[in-house]
Amino acid sequence: MFQADQKIVPRSVWGKFARSRWVMVWFTQLLYYGTAWLQYNGRQALLFDLEVRRFFIGPLVFYPQDFIYLTGLLVISALSLFLFTAVAGRVWCGYACPQTVYTEIFMWFERKIEGDRNDRLRRAAGPWTLDRAWRAITKNAVWIVFAAWTGFTFVGYFTPIRELTQELITFTIQPWELFWIGFYSLATFGNAGFMREQVCKYMCPYARFQSAMFDKDTLLVTYDEERGEPRGSRSKKADASSLGLGSCIDCNLCVQVCPTGIDIRKGLQYECIGCAACVDVCDQVMDKMSYPRGLVRYSTQNGLKNSWNTAQMLRRAFRPRVLVYTTVVWVLIAGMATAIVTRDDLRVDVLRDRSVSFRLVEDGAIENIYRLNLMNTSEHQLEVNVGLFNSDDQFKVVENAPIVLKPTESRWVVLHVQADPESLQPGSNAIAFRIQSARIPNNIAQQPGVEQVEEPAVFLAPR
Repeated sequence: MFQADQKIVPRSVWGKFARSRWVMVWFTQLLYYGTAWLQYNGRQALLFDLEVRRFFIGPLVFYPQDFIYLTGLLVISALSLFLFTAVAGRVWCGYACPQTVYTEIFMWFERKIEGDRNDRLRRAAGPWTLDRAWRAITKNAVWIVFAAWTGFTFVGYFTPIRELTQELITFTIQPWELFWIGFYSLATFGNAGFMREQVCKYMCPYARFQSAMFDKDTLLVTYDEERGEPRGSRSKKADASSLGLGSCIDCNLCVQVCPTGIDIRKGLQYECIGCAACVDVCDQVMDKMSYPRGLVRYSTQNGLKNSWNTAQMLRRAFRPRVLVYTTVVWVLIAGMATAIVTRDDLRVDVLRDRSVSFRLVEDGAIENIYRLNLMNTSEHQLEVNVGLFNSDDQFKVVENAPIVLKPTESRWVVLHVQADPESLQPGSNAIAFRIQSARIPNNIAQQPGVEQVEEPAVFLAPR
């Protein structure tokens, strides 16, 4: 009913594409592990504080009400993925996907401790010995430590990482923090240490719908069948043409280095992540055989069919489909950046107190109670004044003292609004709060600019 896949043990390979992958490994991991420790204005520079519902990205402060920006970021990320896929296939998978990056790191630990492919296969086929046991224990111990560090850093983006470190040292860490460290550590350990290509082949949806974004001008890892076939082994000194053979010597190294275990000579397969490990190893074999490189290379279907060079294929990259993706992505980036730069320092939500519709006060006036959520999205103190638009003294706010908001502070404020019952219509009366805010200057030379926010509301009167 079910046959388990044979475990894939990739062979190590080195070349220009392997170097590119390791450049991305270093870049992404320095970014991931290092950014959590950066400070800005006395706080963590990148922090998603779910407890107080504030999200800090450098000088920017976001609240749950700013969800539209997250939506814009996700749309831009999706369209960028479509763009990269249309141009160069699964280049994201091969060089920057976390699954690929962490698998590369875990395999590096594995090779350093247990040896390369042949050594690992030899030990796996033999009995358990002291040598095999200590290597397996050491490898798994290193994996666990690295996975735990990864999980700890992940939680450090939601709880300030310096506080989290102190909690860990003093054994005062909270249960939920400990749970998520363990959960993310286990996910890293399992995905990168054991599941590996299974994630790319069976769990990742991108592998299933990627072909819908390819066309004949998409740059992919390809095998030049016209040049390589018929394949066959031969000595280095043999004349391939006299033997009736192509350039492929059928060494099978392209299969051995593939992290998903496919044979690129069978054509494009959905399991291919575009890492180009087969390109590096095939070029090395071609060098040893004194054949031209490029039997396995990045190319396009049109490029192979028409024998185009790299420049000709790159010119075809700027086709209408790619230009449309590029234009839309940059328009969205510009629009979102403009919206963030021009947004107000103050965000306001107005809610009526639903426990009491209205009430009579001592002087016979009708009073409604409102709760205002004032959110300072800047790194400056704000002085906030609350009034009403076009009230003509019909309505008045009882509390008229200025409200001082600290940098990035969010506060609920209760306001009482009163009106003369003779001037009210029975039932619902439309009003609008006028909230003015000004930055409190740090020195005399600074001139605070005044921003104004209008929030509609309803004043209820007896029928």
